[in-house]
Amino acid sequence: MKNKKKIILTIIQLVFLGLFLFSAFKIYNWYRENQNTKKMIKEVSKAVKVVDTDKGDSYSIDFKYLKEMNSDTVGWIKVPNTDIEFPVVKTDDNDYYLTHSFDKSYNSAGWIFADYRNRIDGTDKNLIIYGHNRRDGSMFESLKNTINEDWYGNINNKYIIFETEGKSFKYEVFSTYRIEEEDYYLTTDFSSTKEYEDFIKELKSRSVNDYKVEINKDDSILTLSTCDNNKNYRIVLHAKKMSE
Repeated sequence: MKNKKKIILTIIQLVFLGLFLFSAFKIYNWYRENQNTKKMIKEVSKAVKVVDTDKGDSYSIDFKYLKEMNSDTVGWIKVPNTDIEFPVVKTDDNDYYLTHSFDKSYNSAGWIFADYRNRIDGTDKNLIIYGHNRRDGSMFESLKNTINEDWYGNINNKYIIFETEGKSFKYEVFSTYRIEEEDYYLTTDFSSTKEYEDFIKELKSRSVNDYKVEINKDDSILTLSTCDNNKNYRIVLHAKKMSE
């Protein structure tokens, strides 16, 4: 009987030891990946040159430098008063950059990437860009700022810059919201003008703020999307392309 109790106690101790070691490994791996992400963010920031002009700061992106690091680079996104200022990559699926960093090393933080269905040539009706919501504040974690009044109430936050090689696009925010996981707002192709107009109307109706931005059938939009921390919800921002 004593031997039996010792065996049971030993098994319990081994189980707890296994759980402890597994948890320690996960914590270490999470820390290591976060450090690698910070290192990569520091590296890509070298591609940005800020120039002071009469109209404010102007950004110059060295796409040659970025493409030498990763040939999948298609753009650069900047959202005011957030930590979102990253090169954007694109490949032939929406899975790879969920688990790979900018240098293509495996990393659960992933990277900021465009929907594989987009063309990134200025003709997309809905250009979609994704990023993880990381608890360390990296990637699209600060996208959640955009559904807070102190963000959307600040007029300086109304424009988003999306740079591609040789072109710079300005987008005006018209909708920000939190919603349960779905695919509707991720539509990229529309069979008719009415379908697109209904789509825009729905996106505007969801917003936590009335941005008072008029959009017509000829306009194109930008969509930024990330998970909320429980992963069952999404934080979403939509903006209308203003100019090149």
